[in-house]
Amino acid sequence: MNLDSLYSELTLKTNAKLALVVLDGVGDIATKERGYVTPLEAAVTPNLDALTQDAAQGRMLPVAPGITPGSGPGHLALFGYDPIEYQVGRGVIEALGLGLELKAGDVAARANFCTLDAKGIVTDRRAGRIETAVCEELCALLKSKVRRIGDTEVIIRAGKGHRFVVVFRGKGLEGPLSDADPHREGLPIPTVQAIDSRSVKARKAAKLVGDFYAAALPLIARKRPANGFLMRGIAHQPAIPLFQDRYQLRPACLAVYPMYKGLAQLVGMTRLEGAQTIAEQFERYLAEHSNYDFFFIHYKYTDLHGEDGNFEAKKKAIEEFDAALPILLRKRPEVLVITGDHSTPCAVKGHSWHPQPVLLTSAYSGSDKLDRFTETGANLGSLGLFEAKYLMRLMQANARMLDKFGA
Repeated sequence: MNLDSLYSELTLKTNAKLALVVLDGVGDIATKERGYVTPLEAAVTPNLDALTQDAAQGRMLPVAPGITPGSGPGHLALFGYDPIEYQVGRGVIEALGLGLELKAGDVAARANFCTLDAKGIVTDRRAGRIETAVCEELCALLKSKVRRIGDTEVIIRAGKGHRFVVVFRGKGLEGPLSDADPHREGLPIPTVQAIDSRSVKARKAAKLVGDFYAAALPLIARKRPANGFLMRGIAHQPAIPLFQDRYQLRPACLAVYPMYKGLAQLVGMTRLEGAQTIAEQFERYLAEHSNYDFFFIHYKYTDLHGEDGNFEAKKKAIEEFDAALPILLRKRPEVLVITGDHSTPCAVKGHSWHPQPVLLTSAYSGSDKLDRFTETGANLGSLGLFEAKYLMRLMQANARMLDKFGA
């Protein structure tokens, strides 16, 4: 019997409410330049501080020591799925985030318009960051002219700015494929290849992408500045066990950005749309409290400012989150976790391998007697250092959802 099967056997149905609140990229590192404090330590957070009085803290490895995760693996681990076993391409996540209903075997690509010179060299990977309206116009043109390639349906959906997604729906397709993106200016668009050259399905999918380029590029060749496009994260929709089946919880997602909605949808969470600020997300949580058992609430701005290397802005984003927190606590869930999907240190200006801090509070969490929620405090907490894929199981345990194992 594997561990997941054991957890399934031990799972009990209760009436508990659980909430996983993710401050994207909240983890950071203390550096000399910032007086050896992190944004969490520098921020004024009276509401988070109050929560720590009845909470356990620790640090989580999103994947494994030394591995820097993308947002996909980071969130799948938080949802309790081994990110190494369940690898999901960025194209699939983007497609789901834009509201496309994918089927098993669909191959999806994250795409964006770019600028090409007369020789087909990429001179601007983002086409001058065209407006969303221009992207929608270009996508409408491509959709009207390229509906099918052979026996395969082609689905195109515009995103924000220069971004869009392409989905290939047909028989005998799979990924992952290499990127049709040189990842820098000054090079031509590379030809897509199957990552596993032995896979007949992947080779078919790679040829489809090449045929799509042959059909689509001439249609926009005279457009400026968006006369080309790049594709990456080309992968198929994998089969993933549904969250509700796995945990016996009715899950809902409150997120603003499409990617995180897509990740939630991937595991079967209901997307609750409309809220645009963290205060509005918490208000929607109150309104939906009786309709769901589990709430995933995502806050992006800690990550955005970390990637910019903007310490003060990241600190302010944490304070803005803290100011809204009392709204959530009007209907405090039986189990509440506040954490990140990974660390985004300002010194790194990107995702990193550093474990992210986690706070868990319930009637059974006990108190680590820590005054604040910070990386330094989390290092001292009773949860210790553990893999993020076990967080959901700890939440279940604190909700008294796991029966005793053995006599």
